[in-house]
Amino acid sequence: MNPHDRLNADITGCQACPRLRAWCVQVAAEKRASFRDDDYWGLPVPNFGDPDATLLIVGLAPAAHGANRTGRMFTGDRSGDWLYRSLHAIGAANQPHATDRGDGLALRGALITAVNHCAPPGNKPTPEEMDACSVHLQRTLALRPWRAVLCLGGIAWDRFHKTLGEKPQMKFGHGVESTSVTGLRVFGCYHPSQQNTFTGRLTQPMLEQVLARWWACR
Repeated sequence: MNPHDRLNADITGCQACPRLRAWCVQVAAEKRASFRDDDYWGLPVPNFGDPDATLLIVGLAPAAHGANRTGRMFTGDRSGDWLYRSLHAIGAANQPHATDRGDGLALRGALITAVNHCAPPGNKPTPEEMDACSVHLQRTLALRPWRAVLCLGGIAWDRFHKTLGEKPQMKFGHGVESTSVTGLRVFGCYHPSQQNTFTGRLTQPMLEQVLARWWACR
């Protein structure tokens, strides 16, 4: 088993956070009415993308009825609709939609991971849960020399720099860029959550502009 697949297997089998594991199992059993016929994943969600990627995207955590249902990062919810549409627009994804693990979606040169790999109640993992899950981010970073990282949201921005053992050079904001001591370029981007997209805080052109800068680092 190669390091990428071994890491994903370890992520899927992780039991480090009892509260999150119980919540994911509960959601998978109770289901949302509109997805009552779906077979929920209900496990920690592994990294997704090109095993040979040089660019990384860091999200917060799976959505309860999104990736926790489908088993693939940013798949089956509105946030993923926005993200994959933009990744397709810049040439990083082979199609603009993501509905389930068998829909044929593939990424080129990019990998998606998260601060937490289990869906948290209220989309709010505790600091202790984020600390416990940081081992997976550390191992993801150790897979290869990354050229650039895109952090979706302030928590991902802060947590990613903490994982590097550094303080960010600037406060999180949409379009900010930081450079690590190793020369890694780190971009900040508003998370494509409905809270941001429905209010106009994040528009599709805004998302694509930051993604294009990140994509140019490949």
